Amino acid sequence: MVSDSYSNVTSEIIELLSGIVGASYVLVDADTLERFSHDETENLRFFPEVVVRPRTVDEISQILKLCNERLIPVTPRGAGTGLSGGALACKGGVLLSTERMNSILSIDERNLQVTTEPGVITEVLMDEVKKKGLFYPPDPSSRGSCFIGGNIAENSGGPKAVKYGVVKDYVLNLEVVLPNGEVLWTGANVLKNSTGYNLTQLFVGSEGTLGIVTKIVLRLIPLPRYDLLMLVPFRNLEQAGEAVSEIFRAGFVPSGLELMEINALNIVSKMVDSTAVPVTEDTEAHLIIEVDGNDQEVLMKDMEAIGELLAKYDIGELYFADDAQQKAELWKLRRRVAEAVKLVGYTIEEDTVVPRAELPALIRGVKELGRKFEFNVVCYGHAGDGNLHIRIHKEGTPNSYGDAAMNECLRALFALVHSLGGTISGEHGIGLIQKGFMDVVFNESGLHLMRSIKRAFDPNNILNPGKIVDLK
Repeated sequence: MVSDSYSNVTSEIIELLSGIVGASYVLVDADTLERFSHDETENLRFFPEVVVRPRTVDEISQILKLCNERLIPVTPRGAGTGLSGGALACKGGVLLSTERMNSILSIDERNLQVTTEPGVITEVLMDEVKKKGLFYPPDPSSRGSCFIGGNIAENSGGPKAVKYGVVKDYVLNLEVVLPNGEVLWTGANVLKNSTGYNLTQLFVGSEGTLGIVTKIVLRLIPLPRYDLLMLVPFRNLEQAGEAVSEIFRAGFVPSGLELMEINALNIVSKMVDSTAVPVTEDTEAHLIIEVDGNDQEVLMKDMEAIGELLAKYDIGELYFADDAQQKAELWKLRRRVAEAVKLVGYTIEEDTVVPRAELPALIRGVKELGRKFEFNVVCYGHAGDGNLHIRIHKEGTPNSYGDAAMNECLRALFALVHSLGGTISGEHGIGLIQKGFMDVVFNESGLHLMRSIKRAFDPNNILNPGKIVDLK
């Protein structure tokens, strides 16, 4: 069912869409609509009226021009791995899938750049540039299935963000189709650019609400030759959080610094049938610490020094991954933890981020809120940059969206995060389910500016409506 302010997708619209992309790429069968009715956000379902799979920028331009003229909502979608409902067709209408736009167009080794379409799987892009000795660092946990276009939409991060930054730090230029069908490049393929407003960065993280990205120019860096990985068991969860800030204050900058609470680790170990991580009964959390660079001897000294630094905490025996297989096994556990805890009932995930020194206070506060509001919680995430993923299981509450009691819990959580100098999303975006909490971190002036930006780009509010902010 579409909103009263929008038009339904009629048989005439289906015919016009078929004329643009071909009838075989305009889908209305029940199985397809069901497949595109959900992403990885909780257990939500919103059915589009039609799924369209264009291949070219010109086809997307024609689709948006048609829908803008007819007031039909359009929801852009990549791989559907999102966790904030950003790719859910909550207003019905057209779901526009970029899955056929899946070509890496060029790798410029001279200038360390790659130009790609949005439907390329992130890990495929990483592997292709790696063959040429180049490195694209942003690596979300879903990198084996998520699309680079979705990463642009959400400004994704991942474990490497602690040293190398997030997606926004690698985007040089974007080709974008605006809601009215017009096409523009947002910048230039250069490392410095102070030519007017920074439209490129405005589109990064805009969750498909301002335009649809059709080509992406990313900067690359040389691939580090070596990496070392260490696992540190902590008998106290808060101490694990304290140790994170201590490592950076001592002058070390790991290429990855991840935290996994023991409950999360036990759940994912069972799911993948792994014994890679030694666990004792008194362990409350593990830190995964990775360093990388081009001098293995220097990296070994760094790891030894970090180990000595952590000796003042109540830790167990340090575990070093000896080879690539052991490293891959440890990273597999970390990357699949979200999937594992969701399968056992932890359906609600929050993506909070605080200054890293405030992690202990956040962890302590989350546990207190769990006791107060009677929910179970497990924590894991990118501790090195203060980004803690909080998975919640409350009996009889599969979704936070639309649940008044759970929203009360989350508002208390986000107020805690804001009081610690943090914010309510580090890399998953706002989308549909966090929209109602934007007032926790922005005053009315800030929200008014965001609504004004949305209106400037999309005055008919047809492109991914219902996400980030509502137009009043």
